[in-house]
Formats: sequence, structure tokens, C-alpha cells
Amino acid sequence: MDTNHAGLAPCHTERVVGGTTVVEVHGEIDLCTAAPLSARLDTLTAGGRPDVVLDLRPVIFIDCSGLRMLCRTRNRVLARRGRLRLVAGGGCFPRILRAARLADVFEIHPDLPSALFGLVPRDEVSAAAG
Repeated sequence: MDTNHAGLAPCHTERVVGGTTVVEVHGEIDLCTAAPLSARLDTLTAGGRPDVVLDLRPVIFIDCSGLRMLCRTRNRVLARRGRLRLVAGGGCFPRILRAARLADVFEIHPDLPSALFGLVPRDEVSAAAG
């Protein structure tokens, strides 16, 4: 088993769009890579009323330490009266959140425009219509 995560470490890009910090995470979020990403998210959520969108569509793997990092970030944001949105797309990530019983804990959007511009998440539209 190869324990060298150098090529698999999640990298991320950050930008601010209309006052919202958008963090696009790439690669794997696991035991070896969640801590540095969590430290960066701690910095981004340190101020009052943080407004953060995590674009997780490019993430190819997440384990329980990655889910713990997401929950920690959510708790920090809520404690500071901010807002956290996840962009999960239609891949396996929404299924993972449902399996972990976290789907109702996060504000999940299918794409970046809906997360940034206040469009109603697709699941809420379906629930309201049905």
C-alpha cells in the first residue's frame, strides 16, 4: 500500500465573489489531507459572519475525517452567524452525505450559480412541488 499522498493531497483554489469566499477543493479529503484543509478553512471562517461556499464537485474521495472537517467548518460558521454552502453536483458526494445522515445538515447546491446567487437547491424545489 502506497502511503505517499503527495500526488493526492487536496489542493484548493480560493476566490471572493460578491463578498462570498468560494473554495474549490480538488482531489482526496482523507486522514492525511483533511488537517491542512481544515486549518485553512479555520482561517477563512475566523471573522464575524463568514460566508463560504465549498465547491466539492472535483473531490474524488472523502472519508470520515473529511466529513468531520466539513462538520467542524459548519459549526464554526454557524457559531459566527455565517453561512456555509456546499456545491456537490450530481456525483457520489450527495449519496455519501445521505449515507452518513448529513444531507439535511448542510445547505447543498447542484452548481455554483445556485449556491452564489440564492437559487433554491434542486431538492427543495422537488420537495415543494411534490
